[in-house]
Parts: sequence; C-alpha cells; structure tokens
Amino acid sequence: MKMKAAVLWECGRARPYADTRPMTIEEVELDPPGPGEILIEVAGAGLCHSDLSVIDGTRPRSVPVIPGHEGAGIVRALGPGVTGLQEGDHVVTAFVSSCGECRYCVRGRVNICETHGRTRAAGTLITGGQRLRLNGQRIPHFSGLSLFAQYIVAARSSAVKIDKDVPLEHAALFGCAVLTGVGAVLNTAEVKPGGVMAVVGLGGVGMNALMGAVVAGAERIVAVDTNPAKLELARELGATDTFLAGNADTVAAIVDATDGGVDWAVETAGVGEAMELAYAITARGGTTVSAGLPSGSRLVSYPHAAMVSDERTIKGSYMGSCIPARDIPAYIALYKRGKLPVQKLISGTIPLAEINAGFDRLASGSVLRQVMLPNG
Repeated sequence: MKMKAAVLWECGRARPYADTRPMTIEEVELDPPGPGEILIEVAGAGLCHSDLSVIDGTRPRSVPVIPGHEGAGIVRALGPGVTGLQEGDHVVTAFVSSCGECRYCVRGRVNICETHGRTRAAGTLITGGQRLRLNGQRIPHFSGLSLFAQYIVAARSSAVKIDKDVPLEHAALFGCAVLTGVGAVLNTAEVKPGGVMAVVGLGGVGMNALMGAVVAGAERIVAVDTNPAKLELARELGATDTFLAGNADTVAAIVDATDGGVDWAVETAGVGEAMELAYAITARGGTTVSAGLPSGSRLVSYPHAAMVSDERTIKGSYMGSCIPARDIPAYIALYKRGKLPVQKLISGTIPLAEINAGFDRLASGSVLRQVMLPNG
C-alpha cells in the first residue's frame, strides 16, 4: 500500500526546522504484515525529545528514516500466526519489541530485550522483516515503529490492546512518556508511601514521573526545572515543593528544605547537569534514577567513597523498567480513574504536514507534548 509519512533526510540541520525542513512529507510504500506482524492505522503519535535528539543530531540514526516511537492506533490487518488481536482493536505501541527467548526476556526484563537491540540497530522489525520502501528502496524502521506516518507494520509484541473508550490521542502518550516516567518511579525507583522524591526535568516524561510519585504515595514531591511555567503545572499535578534549576544555591536549597536530601531523585532531562543535580540532592541511603537519554559521549562523575559510605544507589531506567503487556493496561486503568491525567500534558494536536514546526516548539521548551494526527 501507499501512504504519507514524514521522512527525515538529515540529522543536525539548524533551526528553525520549519525553514530548514529536515523532514519532508513523502509517499512511502508499506508492504503487508508478515508472520508475527500487524498493520496499524496510526491515530496519534507523540512528539518526544527522543525523536528530537535524532533530528538535532544529539543521537543520530541512519537516514533516510521515518521517526516516531510513541503512539496509538487501530489494527487493520494481521499477519500469519498473530494471536490475541483482531482487526479493529485499539492498541498502544511500545518502542521496545521483545523476543521472549533471550536471557533478559526470560528473566522478565523485556524492556532490554537483546534481540530488539540488534534489530533496532539494523533497522528491521524484531521478526527480521523490513516493510518500508521509498522510491523503490528499502528504508529502516525507527525503533520497530516509524510512527510519523499514516500506517505502520510492527511486530505483534510492539502492540498492547486497550479499551476502545480511551481517546487514542490520549492513549498515544502511554507508548513512551507514561511508560518511561511512571515506570521509572514505580518499577525502577520503587518509591514507597511516605517518602520524599524529586523529579529533575519536567518535560512529558518528567511530568509523568511526578504523577507516578503521587500514585506511589510520596509524602513530599520536589519538582525541579529551568522553566517557571512548568513548575506551576507541576504544582497542579501534585508537587509539594518547586525549585528553579540553574541558580547557584539550588542544590543547597533543596537539601535544606528536605532535611538532608530526598529519598529518591528521578532525572528525566537527558542532560549531564540534570543528573549531577539529581545525585547531589539525594540523601544518604537514597536512590538516584536516570531515565533521560543524553548524548552517548556524555560522562558524569560522582564521589566514589561517599557513594559507598552513604550507601547510595545509582540506577538507569529504560522504558521505565516496564513490561508493556502488564503495565500499559494498569496505567490506562489509573488514567480512567483520574489518577494519571495525561490529557493535561497535551499542548495541542498537529497534522502530519506541520511536523517540522512541531519540533521547533518542542525544542524551544514552550510545549510538553504535541500529538500528531496523521489522518486528522
């Protein structure tokens, strides 16, 4: 079939992207789903900083490629051997597929599936299939998805069925921002009721981490960001304390206000300075979790002796240490009960044709999450 998609031609072009147009809308050919694969009509795809880090060259990928890794849609066709789904089902996509057989999958750590890592680097689906063609030439899949398009073919393990009464433009955020942010709190940090937690970096993932802290029952929730407007929204979502990052006394002020630091600090900004701040405000015996993805060359140092004597823990969190088939339905249930009001994070919706301008807004920090509606 033929469809419209946003094709990224070059990483690292200068802003504004609305002028330099790193992505153009092209007619792309999409082959039918093969064994273990499904065809999904994309109903909504979130514009995420992980996509921006590819576009701006911070974390480059092979091009041409169709970005997009956070979304939801409707199943339109099933490949041979697919079970548990029917045509017409609504699904949220997960940007990590799982093989179910590698050393990590069998231990329940599907978010770091070894097979997915290899196939992601190769630009294929976890099934080995490559279903996208541009001008007759095969092009890679982006994280097994490539959601900035009208349709995708994805592996069965990349999709989780959800109730049809959930608006798909809201459901799209559960594919990355919710999984990564809420999961970092509930799964990786394992925040307990009555504790003190901080979120450093209040983008889409950070705001979800904040809401996750509310769900976990943290007594005090400290929100830290360089944008005062985001601190205001953080208070609406449940933050008890807010601090503007970038001031010389920010660390000292947080440590003083929390009587020695926080029990858990979750960094979601994906920059080294944010991770250094998160570590600095973590109390003795506390845990610092990083869920942001910086440049691959960025190094962060810490005082080794103090880490030992203070029994400090540093943990990485990829996709919120989530099992999508388990956690997406659970988080959707919290959303339906009003416990995860992700709709408050949606700054607006855009058509596929405005994808470059949408990333200009994201890069400027003026929005949290925009949802692209490719058929809207």
